[in-house]
Amino acid sequence: MTTSIDETAQLRTQLAAREAELERLRAELAETNRGVVALYGELETQADALRRASDLKSSFLSNVSHELRTPIASVINLARLLLEDPAGAHRLDAEQKRQLGYIQRAGETLYEMVSSLLDLARIEAGRMQVTPSEVLVDDLLSALRGLFRPLVTNREVALVFDDVPTGLTMRTDEGKLAQILRNLIGNALKFTERGEIRVTATPEGADAVRFTVADTGIGIPPEHQERIFHEFEQVAGALQSRAKGVGLGLPLSRSFAQLLGGSLTLESAPGAGSTFILRLPRRIAEAGSDDAATTSERALV
Repeated sequence: MTTSIDETAQLRTQLAAREAELERLRAELAETNRGVVALYGELETQADALRRASDLKSSFLSNVSHELRTPIASVINLARLLLEDPAGAHRLDAEQKRQLGYIQRAGETLYEMVSSLLDLARIEAGRMQVTPSEVLVDDLLSALRGLFRPLVTNREVALVFDDVPTGLTMRTDEGKLAQILRNLIGNALKFTERGEIRVTATPEGADAVRFTVADTGIGIPPEHQERIFHEFEQVAGALQSRAKGVGLGLPLSRSFAQLLGGSLTLESAPGAGSTFILRLPRRIAEAGSDDAATTSERALV
């Protein structure tokens, strides 16, 4: 009988100890939950602040870009009018014409940079419009060939456009596609001292087109190959100091590629040149479709 009483007392003691331990664990859990709720609230506040800062940055870039483009365009146009001067009224000497040429080219460079800032701000704000149209790829590359022919001043570099398969067409935003290719070809010209730059366009399956811009330039180390797609990022090198730009062309090109439902990637190695690969769907998703919504979300990432 005494043994039974002792066992009961012992069990009660153990039960009380378990209940005390359970209560302690409940208190710790409640404290942890309060901490998690407080941390979540703080993170939400910081996320809101970051969203507001991002919106302010996009708004600032958009407004400033708009305000800058008009006076820059005026400077470019005035310089062009003075240089053309068909009536000879201004009687400019050679040095004055040379200086006006500098003004015009500097204005065009600044205008392009401001336009890129405006495009990036529109993409970040989700206000970039896509205007699909039927595009004959051969005509597009022919126009680019004509545009860049006078810009190839280095006789040791050949700009080659491979033949496009007959009848290759796309439904996409031709202006944005052309801008991507202009950026890629322009970069290749900047960083290729000898050899060739080769532009190709080929079908990839039944639903996609693959564009490549391959050069025999200086190449890009693996650790920098993603960095060059970030805004205002450039890789230091012997040619970089001579190349104009602020590091917006490639980020904008990748954003445009994503906006068009595709991708822009790079294959490169130091001393072995670079190949930029642009993959786009043959037919872009029309506005309002599920595919279009997915494409828009991907472009904002």
